[in-house]
Amino acid sequence: EFARTIHGSGADLLRLINDILDLSKIESGTTSIDLQEVPFAQIQDEVERTFDQIAQDKQLDFIIRCDEDLPGTLLTDPTRLQQILKNLLSNAFKFTTEGSVGLHIKTLREHGVAGIAGPAVAFSVTDTGIGIPHDKFNVIFEAFQQADMGTSRKFGGTGLGLAISREIAALLGGEIVVESAVGRGSTFTFYHPLERNVLGTVGARAVAAAGAVEERIVRPLPRTVADDRPHREIEDDRERIEATDRVLMIVEDDVVFARILLGLARDRGFKGLVALSAAAGLALARRFRPDAITLDIGLPDADGWSLLQEFKTDPATTDIPVHVISGAEQWQRALDFGAVTHLKKPVTEEALTQTFDSLLGFVGDGSKNLLLVEDDITQLNAMIRLIESGEIAVTAVRNAAEALEALTQQRFDCVVVDLGLPDLPGHELIAQMRRTVSGASVPIIVYTARDLTRQEERQLAEISEAVIVKDALAPERLLDETRFFLNQVESKLPSHKRTPFDAASSPSPSLAGNRVLIIDDDARNIFALRSALEGCAIEVLSAESGQEGIDLLERTPNVDIALIDIMMPEMDGYETIRRIRANPPFADLPIIALTAKAMRGDRESCIAAGASEYISKPVDIDRLIALLRVWLNR
Repeated sequence: EFARTIHGSGADLLRLINDILDLSKIESGTTSIDLQEVPFAQIQDEVERTFDQIAQDKQLDFIIRCDEDLPGTLLTDPTRLQQILKNLLSNAFKFTTEGSVGLHIKTLREHGVAGIAGPAVAFSVTDTGIGIPHDKFNVIFEAFQQADMGTSRKFGGTGLGLAISREIAALLGGEIVVESAVGRGSTFTFYHPLERNVLGTVGARAVAAAGAVEERIVRPLPRTVADDRPHREIEDDRERIEATDRVLMIVEDDVVFARILLGLARDRGFKGLVALSAAAGLALARRFRPDAITLDIGLPDADGWSLLQEFKTDPATTDIPVHVISGAEQWQRALDFGAVTHLKKPVTEEALTQTFDSLLGFVGDGSKNLLLVEDDITQLNAMIRLIESGEIAVTAVRNAAEALEALTQQRFDCVVVDLGLPDLPGHELIAQMRRTVSGASVPIIVYTARDLTRQEERQLAEISEAVIVKDALAPERLLDETRFFLNQVESKLPSHKRTPFDAASSPSPSLAGNRVLIIDDDARNIFALRSALEGCAIEVLSAESGQEGIDLLERTPNVDIALIDIMMPEMDGYETIRRIRANPPFADLPIIALTAKAMRGDRESCIAAGASEYISKPVDIDRLIALLRVWLNR
């Protein structure tokens, strides 16, 4: 789905997306391999074509050696093999600044790899780079990890490369081994079986059995197979679920509280599933694909945040709305991780009732509700005509008291607030909304005619999702923003319950001709963003380090906006933003911070450093385009 939103995307982006999907497929046992007889000369040629120019650009020696006793061909999946080799070589070039990178292909009769019976082919990738401490050998095989976990580090992380390579190696019947010393380089060796027993002829499709991968790399959920049979403490409805039923899954280790939630769900016409652990919750979600999930963060076998991340990265469960229940005030973190709402324990009966009533909106007819707070009757009527449609119902009020009363009476998917209200300043109204159960997580758009100071913009950015200053293009930007947030609500529904929504039909100001600077140390991220932005006729400049970006900005006139990654080597994004802001010509340059951390407090840290806005990775292109329209058409 993400790939289809990026017009003109290329092989690098698709390879990254395929890596992410592969992790989920391997875990669920649905990944397959296509065995073919592949000439070693073909393997060598493809690697050489891919990395020869990179070696020249970095002024590194690139040496490929093939032993003479290699057979003519290897029975393997050529796509999977090249995926491993390219990942290993990409990291070798990334972490090597001088010297050489080499690939040595040889056959071994004795190799010491327990999982391979008989001879093996060893693909050894050696570099003269920074090396890896021995105690970090396991860490580097986890997704998006590095030996140095700080934001200011000399080199970036491994991304998904080593994690997916290790999984694929197991699927091919092999293993990856690392040898390294700090300051002296590293050698990653992929051992591939030379002979294998296959049924049928060459080219037969060998399907990987579930559980074939011995070690789970991606997230720290339990390794035991989840028991998804009914828990005897609670008799839920898993044996009585029909295709037309609305289903709520309750992930909660407190049996008494789980029974209360189950009763509330049944009272509102849901069938209920109960999981008392993270492992059981994941298994049930994949098996039944419920319409909604309530998730307690404090689970006995795993951190609930890990389970929420699993739900949102697994294609089988990513579109299920999740309502987080935790004992701490962590609603921003819950939203950053993809939750729909957050409830703080101890949960009141009123809060639970409102949450379960909101579930009806997410699994009902797909209509969306918007609250509009504006004291000027002419402006109010114009905004209603602009926004209201068959899919969007607008509730209009003219003061803060009516707005707060409306929030207690109805569930809203988005709120638009004018700052100039007669009974309460708009920013104070927003703060009061955020302290209510129904308003804590709803997207809020500020729509004002005031000229805001930079300090006011920062304050509003901390408590709202978007700020629009009324001008000639403001109505179009308001329509963009409201439809984006309402469409986000729609996207949380299961696909068969979504209503048609044509974002392209809404009027929007052109982005053509604007100049955007991207500062990110990962070339794949730059490529993905460049492909998306150039599709809007935006001129894109890019730099792979903070200092390079600052230098490029100083010598390039008329840069309209900057997208800056936070997790960069040597000079992190926070410092890069601060240095840009310290230069008077760029004091008002719009800056959008990008970060993959998605942790509580990230937004505040980015705004404090001088960013205009914050967006987490993986970047939602629709959301990014909406932000660009807001900041580039001010």
